[in-house]
Amino acid sequence: MYNTILVPHGGAPAEDEALKHAFYAARDSSRIIILHIVEALSHPPTFALSSSERTSLLKKIDEVNEETRQGMEKMMEKYAQQCKENNLKSKIQVVIGDASEIILDTVEKEKVDLIVMSKRRKLKGIKKLLSLGSVSRKIVENTSCPVLLIDAENK
Repeated sequence: MYNTILVPHGGAPAEDEALKHAFYAARDSSRIIILHIVEALSHPPTFALSSSERTSLLKKIDEVNEETRQGMEKMMEKYAQQCKENNLKSKIQVVIGDASEIILDTVEKEKVDLIVMSKRRKLKGIKKLLSLGSVSRKIVENTSCPVLLIDAENK
């Protein structure tokens, strides 16, 4: 039923639970895309810096962002190995940017049939009933494929 399953994974136990659910939804011919999004360090105001100081600072920030991306890519390899152990094809993507935009772009480009993701927002009372986290909400509202939201705390 599902040929391509997208699992946005932040490296936390809640996302491990989402990956397990993706295993259950997958069949032998399915492919699981494990997507990690590195939220880029933002560039601080640099109006008080000289041109060379500004260039140097921005270069260092970009280097840190890339080092973080590469480190997470290595970490995501263990999840690809879990897919392999479950006889499933997988693909790892580690991208720097805005989570909801990248997830939605990936859904379109990769022709994703199902998104399995954990929800992160932990609200109490009526807000809990009415609200999803900003990324979860954007994905549910803007994608045409099914979305399975996993609440790892209430599994």
